[in-house]
Amino acid sequence: MKLTRIAATTAVAVLALTACGSNDSSSGTKAKADKKPEALNRLEIIAPAAPGSGWDQAARAVQDSLRTEKLAKSPEVKNVPGASGTVALAQVAPQKGKEDLWIASGLAMMSGVISNGTNVTLDDLTPLARIMGEYEVIVTPKDSPYKSIDDLFAAIKKNPKSVSIAGGSAGSADHIFIGLLAKHYGVKPADVNYVPYSGGGEATTAILGGKVQAGVSGLSEFSAQIKEGKMNGLLISSLEQIEGVKFAQTAADVDKTLEFQNWRSVMAPGGVSDALKTQYGEALKNLHASQSWKDTLKKNAWNDNFIAGDEFATWLKEENTRVQGVLDDLGLSKK
Repeated sequence: MKLTRIAATTAVAVLALTACGSNDSSSGTKAKADKKPEALNRLEIIAPAAPGSGWDQAARAVQDSLRTEKLAKSPEVKNVPGASGTVALAQVAPQKGKEDLWIASGLAMMSGVISNGTNVTLDDLTPLARIMGEYEVIVTPKDSPYKSIDDLFAAIKKNPKSVSIAGGSAGSADHIFIGLLAKHYGVKPADVNYVPYSGGGEATTAILGGKVQAGVSGLSEFSAQIKEGKMNGLLISSLEQIEGVKFAQTAADVDKTLEFQNWRSVMAPGGVSDALKTQYGEALKNLHASQSWKDTLKKNAWNDNFIAGDEFATWLKEENTRVQGVLDDLGLSKK
């Protein structure tokens, strides 16, 4: 409602200025055509994971669209990896009211707060927008004997420590999904030989180098390797196959309750002014409506799950309750 009132006030002001300044209707049309959202100043976007990770890709995609659409004058991405994003969170949270600073956030950070028992939480940030969702995938090296998720978990059930699985930080979305699969196949989640890495790039190297038997991550991190035949796509957490990348099984082939998305968002430090929140919100709404962002979603097979402002803040609290329950069930919660 607040954004609607601001928009309405702006529209009235433009009409009033046109009426006072000229009787030529073309001048009013030109004024409207020239009206563009004010570009943000130099903007630093924190990617709370290593280069090549899902967070890094999301942060750089936002950077590219902000630049393309001239919504920010000089957006820059800085990588601050570690502990499911909570290292970056601990750096940003104390900077109350700081302008021109965003941090990529999401399910992994939310679960990291719960599983690591951190002193800072997402409540210390200002929710701006959930920008997209991404399906999780399970892969194996191209020469692996495991050609389906059933094959993989049959081996894990027989000897859990013989099968190592590379993924994101402990308690991340990757870890949660592996825990859900373990429960489905009758394996104790804690028994799975899960090997955490700080970013998708490191996990990819471990898989391709034969250091682990399988990997779990967001679709965008492994899709190129699957297409090139360097990895086998065992499972995607969607209910249907997706265009461009073939998987041996979908969540529907195993159990529909295993449908799962890793969402990512953009946050600002706590304590920013209402005017700045409004400006940030308008920039992200314009980004979401842009063709460059639509092209980015399609290119990366990301799901358009955009919500912003108060709606996002309300959803965030509900999601935190849900994630807390899942991690409690998996024995990963320290909160």
